[in-house]
Amino acid sequence: MHPENAKAASRPAVELPPLDLLRSFEAAARTLSFTRAADELALTQSAVSRQIQQLEASLGVLLFERRHRALALTEAGLVMQRAVSDSLERLRDATARVRAAPAARQVALTCTPGFASLWLIPRLTRFTAAHPQVDVRVSATLDVLDLERARLDLAVRFVRIEQGLALGTGPALFEEAVMPLCAPVVAQALRRPADLAGQALLTIDNHKHGEAATIDWEPWLRLMGLGELHMKSTLRFSHYTDAVAAAVAGQGVVIGRLPLLRDLVRDGRLVSPFGDGAVSQRGQFVELSRRGQRNADALDFVRWLRAEAEQAR
Repeated sequence: MHPENAKAASRPAVELPPLDLLRSFEAAARTLSFTRAADELALTQSAVSRQIQQLEASLGVLLFERRHRALALTEAGLVMQRAVSDSLERLRDATARVRAAPAARQVALTCTPGFASLWLIPRLTRFTAAHPQVDVRVSATLDVLDLERARLDLAVRFVRIEQGLALGTGPALFEEAVMPLCAPVVAQALRRPADLAGQALLTIDNHKHGEAATIDWEPWLRLMGLGELHMKSTLRFSHYTDAVAAAVAGQGVVIGRLPLLRDLVRDGRLVSPFGDGAVSQRGQFVELSRRGQRNADALDFVRWLRAEAEQAR
C-alpha cells in the first residue's frame, strides 16, 4: 500500500456535515450576507440562517461574527471557507467531466454500395432536411452484417423475393426489373439483341460465387426468348456502380437494375435499346434490429424510405 494511502486509512473516520449546509455556508462566507446567499440559493434568509446555526452546532464553533447589519468570518470560519470553497469547486469540475453528454440522435444502417450510391444518397438530403438533429450513418458493403453485433438500426437487404418475405418486414421497398442499358451513342448501333455481339459486356466480378458474368441477364434473356449471351469483350468491375459509370461513359452495355438506375434513364444518360425489362424476382427489403425498433428516428427513417420508394414507383 502506498504510504499516503496507509496514512489515510489509519485516520479515524470523521463525519462530514451535509452538503446542503456546506453550500449555504460557502455562499454566505463568500457574500458575507445571509440575505444575498439566500437569493443565490433560492432559499429564504431564515432558512440560510438556520442552516448556518446547524453547521456551527455540529462543529462546536462559531463560523461567523454577527455584527450590526454585517457578518465577519471567525478564524474557524476562514479555515472552513478555504476548505469548503476548494472542495465544492473540485466537485463541480469533476461532475462536469464525468456527466454523460446527451445521447446523439442517430440512425445507423447497412446496405449495398449500389443501393447507397445510386438510390439512397441522391435522396438523403430530403430526410436530413426534415430531420436536421438526426445523424445518419451508412455502412455500404456487400457483406451481410449482423445488425445486433454491429449495433445497427436497420438494413436494406437485396435478396430474392421469398428470402425477403422471410425477413418478416412486409413487402419490398421495390421489386427489381432488369434490362440492358447503355449510353445513347452506343444504342444507335443496337437494332436487335443480336447486335450485342459487337459490344462490350460491363459486369461485376462474380468469381467468388462461381457465377457466370451474365447471371444478372438471365431474366431478360428468358423474356426475349434468347439463349446464351455472346458479346465482343467483357469488362469486369468490383462494384456495380463502376460498371454503370462505364456504361454512361459509352464503354459498353450493362444490365440495368430498375428502379436503382431510373434517374439515369430519366435524365437520358442511359437508354434501353430493346424496350421493357424483365422482373428479376429480387427486391430491396428493410430489416429492423431490436435496437432500431426502439429508435423513434430509425422508425421515421423507415417510413421515409417507404414513401420515397412509393414515389419512385
